[in-house]
Amino acid sequence: MKALIIDDERLARKELTNLLADHKNVEIIGEAVNADDAFEKIDELKPDLIFLDVQMPGKTGFELLEMLDSVPMVIFTTAFDQYALKAFDVNAMDYLMKPIQPERLNESLVKAAEVFKEKKPGKENKELTLEDQVFVKDGDKCWFVKLSNVRLFESDGNYIKVYFDNYKPMIHKSLNALDEKLDSRSFFRASRKHIINLSWLESIEPWFNGGLMVKLKGGEKVEVSRRQAAKFKDMMSL
Repeated sequence: MKALIIDDERLARKELTNLLADHKNVEIIGEAVNADDAFEKIDELKPDLIFLDVQMPGKTGFELLEMLDSVPMVIFTTAFDQYALKAFDVNAMDYLMKPIQPERLNESLVKAAEVFKEKKPGKENKELTLEDQVFVKDGDKCWFVKLSNVRLFESDGNYIKVYFDNYKPMIHKSLNALDEKLDSRSFFRASRKHIINLSWLESIEPWFNGGLMVKLKGGEKVEVSRRQAAKFKDMMSL
């Protein structure tokens, strides 16, 4: 696994580097001293795993994750236990309290290795597929969400409502920008306001003015505009 260490403290980066030397399945490909530095290095180096400090000068670790389109595996490293408790509610990899204990680090890396095996290494695809993970933050709550679990994206002003499980948090992105990133074989732009996950389709029926009404397995009903209906029918071989 290719790993990037993100921490503003040089001694903390050095300590973690020394601890990781005993783990031959982890290759440290770089270090970053703040969120902006990390953003550039993640884009350039494409790590499988990042060790992320939460409290840093400038942007926090959470703000960095919000900047990313696709999020690698994340292990938080923090000296503040309140962040450990608030850091995530669903599907986080792990968090390590400083000073990091070798036993806890080993536990985290075992989890990461299991997830890494399930992925398909070496796939250089700029599109976001069902296997990719995104970070969603709404207030104090944070989630790491696999796109296969997101059934619907809904535009709401300058935000997008993300439907997964029983949650509907908002992210500050445009639907047009998101549409350009998503794999068109898995996600479909149903209308100006909606993008649906095709794997969540339950039923389709004709609707007014040549449009379609689709029902998702989560219970939501989404209208496919007349303009998009022909493309949708062709894609679904109706």
